[in-house]
Amino acid sequence: MSNLTKIFENHKAFVPFVVADDPDFDTTVANIVALANNGADIVEVGIPFSDPVADGPVIQAGDLRAFAAGVSTKTVFQIVEQARKQTDVPIVFLTYLNIVFKYGYKAFCQKCQSLNISGLVIPDLPYESKAEIMPAANQYGIDIIPLITPTSGHRIEKIAKAATGFIYVVSSMGITGERDAFFDGLKDLVAEIKKYTDVPTAIGFGVHTPEQAQEMATIADGVIVGSAIVDIVAKEKQQAPAKIAAFTKSMRTAVDRSEVKA
Repeated sequence: MSNLTKIFENHKAFVPFVVADDPDFDTTVANIVALANNGADIVEVGIPFSDPVADGPVIQAGDLRAFAAGVSTKTVFQIVEQARKQTDVPIVFLTYLNIVFKYGYKAFCQKCQSLNISGLVIPDLPYESKAEIMPAANQYGIDIIPLITPTSGHRIEKIAKAATGFIYVVSSMGITGERDAFFDGLKDLVAEIKKYTDVPTAIGFGVHTPEQAQEMATIADGVIVGSAIVDIVAKEKQQAPAKIAAFTKSMRTAVDRSEVKA
C-alpha cells in the first residue's frame, strides 16, 4: 500500500491545489504551509505549463502569473524544498507530460523522491501511454495518479485495476473551474470504479464551497479543490496565506461532516 493510499484509511481526505510560484516564491511556500497546517491531507502543487489542456481560466491565469514571476521546473523543486523545512505534508505534483519528459523521467522521479513527493497527476498521459514513465516511477516510489472521467466508459476497469495512490475522479465534462452542477452519475461512476479496486477515490474539478465538498465526500473517499484556492491567490496576492488558512479550515470541517452524514 502506498503512502497516499494510507491517508484515506481512517477518514475522508481533503486535497487542495495551488499553482507553484503564483504570485511568487515565498507566497507559494507560505500557501503550502497554510494548507498543511489547517487541514489538508495532501497538497497538490501545479507546475505551470504553457498548454494546460485540463485547466480552466482561473488556473491558466495562475500559470501566467507564475510565468511572469520567472517560474521554471527548478523553481518548483526549490519551493517544495523550502516548504519541507516547515511541513512534511504529503505533496503531489499536477504536471503535464512534456515537463517530465524534458527533465528526464528518471531524473524527475528521483528528484521527487528526494523531496518526499508522493505522486504525479498528469492529465495528458493516457493509460495506454503510461508504460514509458512507469519504470522510473516504480524505481523511486512515485505514484502515477490516474484520472477517470464520466466518459472513461469501458476503460474504467483497466485504469482502476492498475491504479496506485488514489484515483482522481473528474466531476464533470470539460476543464477545471468553479461550477454549481456536476455530472449526475457520479455515485454510479465511483461505484463502478470500486468494483475493480480498493484504491481510494477523490473527486475534483469544480468543487468550491463547503456544501459541495461535503456532498462530494459522501460519494468518494476524498475531495480535491483547486480553482477556488487559486482564485484566493489572485485576489489576495501576498496576503493569500491567511485567507487560504480560513478557507481550508471550513473545507476540512465540511469534509469531516460528510462522514457523519454518510
